[in-house]
Amino acid sequence: MASITPEIVQKPLYVFQLPEELLQTLVRKTNGSAITEEAAPSKEVESQPEQSEIVQEYDKKDAAPAKATSCNLCGLSFPTLQEQRSHVKSDLHNYNLKQKIKGFKPVTEAEFDKLIGELDESISGSESSSSESEADDKAQDSTLTALLRRQAKISNPNDQPEVKQETVGQPLIWLGSSSLPPNISLGVYRVLFSKDELDDVVPLIQQKQFAPIVQGRKFGTNVAPANSNTPTYFLCMIGGGHFAAMVVSLAPKLVTTHKGAHDRQAVVLAHKTFHRYTTRRKQGGAQSTSDAAKGAAHSAGSSLRRANEAALATEIRALLAEWKQLINDCELVFIRATGSTNRRTLFGPYDGQVLRSNDPRNRGFPFTTRRATQSELTRAFVELTRVKVSYIDESALKQVAAPAPVPVDKPAAPKKVKLSAEEQAAQLHTTQLAALIKRAKVPALVSYISTNKIDLSTFTFSPANTHTPTPLHLAASLSSAPVVTALLTRCNANPTTINAESHTAISLTRDRATRDAFRLARHTLGESACDWTAAGVGSALTPAEAQARDAEEKSAADAEAAKETIRRKAETDRLRKADVDKEDADREKRVGKGQVLGEMSGAEKREVQARGMTPEMRMKLERERRARAAEERFRRAG
Repeated sequence: MASITPEIVQKPLYVFQLPEELLQTLVRKTNGSAITEEAAPSKEVESQPEQSEIVQEYDKKDAAPAKATSCNLCGLSFPTLQEQRSHVKSDLHNYNLKQKIKGFKPVTEAEFDKLIGELDESISGSESSSSESEADDKAQDSTLTALLRRQAKISNPNDQPEVKQETVGQPLIWLGSSSLPPNISLGVYRVLFSKDELDDVVPLIQQKQFAPIVQGRKFGTNVAPANSNTPTYFLCMIGGGHFAAMVVSLAPKLVTTHKGAHDRQAVVLAHKTFHRYTTRRKQGGAQSTSDAAKGAAHSAGSSLRRANEAALATEIRALLAEWKQLINDCELVFIRATGSTNRRTLFGPYDGQVLRSNDPRNRGFPFTTRRATQSELTRAFVELTRVKVSYIDESALKQVAAPAPVPVDKPAAPKKVKLSAEEQAAQLHTTQLAALIKRAKVPALVSYISTNKIDLSTFTFSPANTHTPTPLHLAASLSSAPVVTALLTRCNANPTTINAESHTAISLTRDRATRDAFRLARHTLGESACDWTAAGVGSALTPAEAQARDAEEKSAADAEAAKETIRRKAETDRLRKADVDKEDADREKRVGKGQVLGEMSGAEKREVQARGMTPEMRMKLERERRARAAEERFRRAG
């Protein structure tokens, strides 16, 4: 049934100042869930939604003792610690954790299987992130995500846009009104009420209605409400070196906008923020946390962070002591303190502490919060006290509450192939032999083969290697002549074995020394050891022949070097004689032209001076000559 949304819910509703026509007709809805359009968290968040730390402490006290290999949340026990750790990552555990945070009882394995029974999505594991932002829509659907989205996919009779969000209702109390269509629900947060007040919240909301403040009196440096009996809330956030706190009145104040309309604003009695450099940049975490895990660092930055942590704790505790009376008068205390260090800063124990961990007024923020700032505290207060509007059909609620079970075939896990004892031994020998051959550890290699009684004539690496299937192939490809000699002469390796490319071990060598190792082994082992010709090994080579060949090659190289030295000396002498002859010829020409014998030109003098000099000395002499000539030109020009 389509209906027009009343004008009364199109404007923001404040839980402690509801319109009179709506307030008198409020009733509690008993449905277990509803879908809200306004409760979607922002994408840009710094921290995930957390449960009140105090509530966690009460849960620990009420929980029955459990074994180390059991899950007290799901009521299951496990034979091994590994199975217990796997259960913590499962969809069942994560679903129950969300149920507990939102105030619902956990479900059993059978109930959870029934919930996911009608899903068409294949099981793909637990969620990789706990974020409930819209970025999750881009990630691959998991069983848990699909279940939550399935519960939220309800048709909207008012043609409202589809809301892609997990079914809420656990953190909210849903109310209805006879002045509204039946498909419109109003939600308020449970944390605004105590456990005793949750049974009958409608009369309590009707009593807690405060008229807006038109004019106020001064309270220190902040504006306080004229009525001192108006309840107040204390809001506090700390984390990452940021701290923000404020005391706010539940009675709003009316302000006039630039268009002449009246608007409500929160009345902040006191507010303060601190910031200190306490976190390790690009590494994350507080300095105290790093010191506890890895030991105290001794850098300048770590010392500064420790000092800032102590200074921040001192400033916060001094502020809490100054606000002690304001905090004691508050009706509720909302705190977000992540980490043991931040909790110790607020809850101590220390002398004169103001906040107590066992205070029944303590609450956590039931939604996502960002960095601790004054504007974030204001946003959190508005979110806490703003009424959520939801559009839902009663028949759709019943369908969500009782989904039809549809069996889902779970994909069978791949079976691991169990290796036999011989295959496991072959893989072990492959790993050890390959490592010793690559490092050319000849004594250790021979000892390992002998100790384990490995027959290299038939042994091949496991898993199979097409290029180097045997230790001899591997040693030859690495051009390791000592290893090749040891494998052939001492370990009974077979040189005729071919790889998948029909190559023997000697075909993979890249230098003559390794090929000589095969020829020397042929001489040592004899012609009857194997078919050396089929292995591609050349004629047998004795050590004496190898030494004689090396000596002959060395003598030939020395003789060639001597010849080259003689040739270079003769060429140098020839060039020197040619220079002398040229000088003599130049002198004779000057005599023929009437020049005095023995008189030398400037060029000849420079040539004589440069004789016997290295190229570097000649360059230096030429630079000095040019510098003197330039100085002479400047002198004459001046």
